[in-house]
Amino acid sequence: MTIKEAWLYGRSQLAQTSPTPDLDARLLLQHILQVDHPYLIAHDDQRLTEAQVTAYQQVIVRARHREPIPYIIGHAPFYGLAFMVSPAVLIPRPETEQLVETAVRWANQHHPQHIADIGTGSGCIAITLARLLPHATIHAVDISPDALNIARQNATRHAPDRVLFYQGDLLTPLPHPPDMIIANLPYVSDSEWTQLDDGVKLYEPKIALTAGEKGLDLIQNLLAQATRKLKPGGAIFLEVGWQQGAAVRTLAAQYFPEAYINVLPDYAGHDRIVQIDLAT
Repeated sequence: MTIKEAWLYGRSQLAQTSPTPDLDARLLLQHILQVDHPYLIAHDDQRLTEAQVTAYQQVIVRARHREPIPYIIGHAPFYGLAFMVSPAVLIPRPETEQLVETAVRWANQHHPQHIADIGTGSGCIAITLARLLPHATIHAVDISPDALNIARQNATRHAPDRVLFYQGDLLTPLPHPPDMIIANLPYVSDSEWTQLDDGVKLYEPKIALTAGEKGLDLIQNLLAQATRKLKPGGAIFLEVGWQQGAAVRTLAAQYFPEAYINVLPDYAGHDRIVQIDLAT
């Protein structure tokens, strides 16, 4: 089997289960051969070894069973970097890049000293902030020791000695009151969980996705803690579900009645980011 034949085989096998069979087949083939995309194009007549064919067929089967490609290949893209992922952490999404961009714009104006990423997961938010805001101290918190293990490995690779990690509940373990809080906490409701795609529901960690009957339990707990922990003049940036903008705005106004609160859309036009700004 040549590279071209393997690519076509993978694409045909994934056509019924993936919206992007060509891309998925390519990523899996690159993973097995340990080469990049240009190499596949330039060497499409190269023959795979028997071991490579077997390994490729095995990962194609995993993908047909809806296992997410990032879990199979062990990494996912975020802000131009490859972040290690495993079933212990949520796979980074493009919407979260918008959350980072929004927070960085505020940080460039207000120069926070201590930034807290709550529910850090793979560490993609904290590590990206560490690279973009070199003068800030970045604190990353997660309740899961397995997630923190992944995040620490990502930090070693992309931002060595720039992120401080803590295990615990939301803001509780932080040694310093943060000037800025950023969080992509679980926000899927119990009823929404049952409707999720199998690729999410069967493989990604439920603890990183669901948050009670309305999906707002952890966000509300964070806001309650932030009334005591956030430094005066600080800000909070939250990623929320596409139908939660109004509800989170209301919650934020209850806890921070003096704040400027803004709900920002994602690229699809859905409510996605809530900014709670006490600096204005």
